[in-house]
Amino acid sequence: MKLFEHEAKDIFRAFGMPTPPGGVAKTPEEAKKRAEEVGKPVVVKAQVLSGKRGKAGGVKFADTPDEAASIAKQILAMRINDLPVEAVLVEEKLDIQQEIYAGITIDRNERKYVVIGSAAGGMSIEELAEESPEKIIKMHIDPFLGFQAWEARNMAIAMGFEGKAINRLGSFFLKLWKIVEAHDVELTEINPLILTKDGRFLAADARLNIDDNSLFRHKDIIERIKREPSEQNERERMATENDMAYVELDGDIACICNGAGLTMATLDAVSIYGGKASTFLDLGGGADAERVEKGIEIAMMYPRVKAILINIMGGITRCDEVAKGIVAARDDRDITVPLVIRMVGTNEEEGQEILNKAGIPFLKTMEEAASKVVELVKEAA
Repeated sequence: MKLFEHEAKDIFRAFGMPTPPGGVAKTPEEAKKRAEEVGKPVVVKAQVLSGKRGKAGGVKFADTPDEAASIAKQILAMRINDLPVEAVLVEEKLDIQQEIYAGITIDRNERKYVVIGSAAGGMSIEELAEESPEKIIKMHIDPFLGFQAWEARNMAIAMGFEGKAINRLGSFFLKLWKIVEAHDVELTEINPLILTKDGRFLAADARLNIDDNSLFRHKDIIERIKREPSEQNERERMATENDMAYVELDGDIACICNGAGLTMATLDAVSIYGGKASTFLDLGGGADAERVEKGIEIAMMYPRVKAILINIMGGITRCDEVAKGIVAARDDRDITVPLVIRMVGTNEEEGQEILNKAGIPFLKTMEEAASKVVELVKEAA
């Protein structure tokens, strides 16, 4: 569960973490009022659950309240990564000495939380990891002992800070950890964490992702979900309405499977053969023809998709039902990309017969299917 920047900052402030003065605005008039309240030059930032807002034109500076209103009008009319901008955050423009990265996430390999910091903030941590991995400092958290104050200070020292800045930055890391513990956080990051010219640390940005499975413990967050339907794009809303697990990625091959484990394995297979997935779509168990057709419809809506790989392991899901859904999708929908099918399990022969009669080829193994779909995408490039 992702939170908007302004919501994450509300939580940050509740834990004593300084953020720039400002507030949320849903109209240009409100943006002007927020800028007047700040009384200094401001930054106007689109509130969408998407990264790279700056590159999309969703972060701009204003010297006057009238200029803030004009900029807010422009940003509120935008769509960023297919998401409408329904609010902006108007905050004081900071006098920056240094931009820092600070974050905590889960290291799946180590099965521990990991604290991540860098004195070279302001850019994507993924880009930084590629260009200058030596500038990233990591420290795993002992699940029994938690994150200790001396460890937080050591993070600051390892990042190159000295004097009073060690305790101040260490305090930020400790507060970030307390937020993680209190809210079942999977990922939180501040990028940038600003060191001002007068020696203050402020969270200029805020990202907070909370474990969906823990939401029963966070009633306030559940209420937020109800009042913020715009956080999902149309494809995500359709998947949610149809109880499908759906995640958009940055590749061009849509992977439709039944079961999260099989879907993950399919994504890995595509990667091994040189492709990149655009979609993780788990139909779940017992999918009928209508559900399969709907899954294909959702996958086709994503502009990145250049091919669809359907990988089904029939248990309570019957291959003949899957085949009927595939044929219906081909006949009723405007499918303009190649379909690669692999089905095994319950009613496998019946499903294959349906596909044969419809002239739709299928493959026997996941490896063959992954290799074929990557080949088709490369041929079309």
